[in-house]
Amino acid sequence: MLRRYHPVMLGPRAFSDLHALARRVSRRAEEADDLVQHALLTALEAGRTNLASPETHRWLAGVIRNRAAFDARTAARRRKRETGWSEAQPALAIRAETPAPELAHLSPALRVTALLALSGHTRQEIGWLLNLSDTALRQRISQLKRALDTAPETGPANSLIGPLAFGRIRRALLGPTRRPEAFLASHDPDGHLFVVSRSQISTPRQQTRV
Repeated sequence: MLRRYHPVMLGPRAFSDLHALARRVSRRAEEADDLVQHALLTALEAGRTNLASPETHRWLAGVIRNRAAFDARTAARRRKRETGWSEAQPALAIRAETPAPELAHLSPALRVTALLALSGHTRQEIGWLLNLSDTALRQRISQLKRALDTAPETGPANSLIGPLAFGRIRRALLGPTRRPEAFLASHDPDGHLFVVSRSQISTPRQQTRV
């Protein structure tokens, strides 16, 4: 498609000059053909049918430079995103696998209860999520308080340090919980809200995303 226009409308010398320019400004040599093709198609779409004129030749050169710069910026942003994501994964994995120092001494059951409380869940929510009766939950909370009272000092809890806006998330959950059928509302670790509703039919609990 590149050479479809130049024998008639674009001289061989002009075409060669444009192709040489495209090779110089492109990130890879194989992209030069695409740059020239893009410039020619853009010229025709803009009504510049006299591709052999010096003015159009300069215009085509500008299109090639601008497109090459745009492609380079796009590629740089993509590499930056990919690099940032790949570098963040080991840190996230370590954070997920390593319990907070102030909770490390707790048993798994007490640690889960503490994390749910620290992330802002109510007693009703914690009881439902852990499938505990009110009596069992009170006992669990009492055990947790005793364990924390006897724990060594490790500084302030950092379980809520992170990118999530916990206060805003909790406020956003107030509306859905006012529905008559709503049982409880909460969010997952990524901040996605969900509402657990009382089933209208004789089936297990149903969960609705909002």
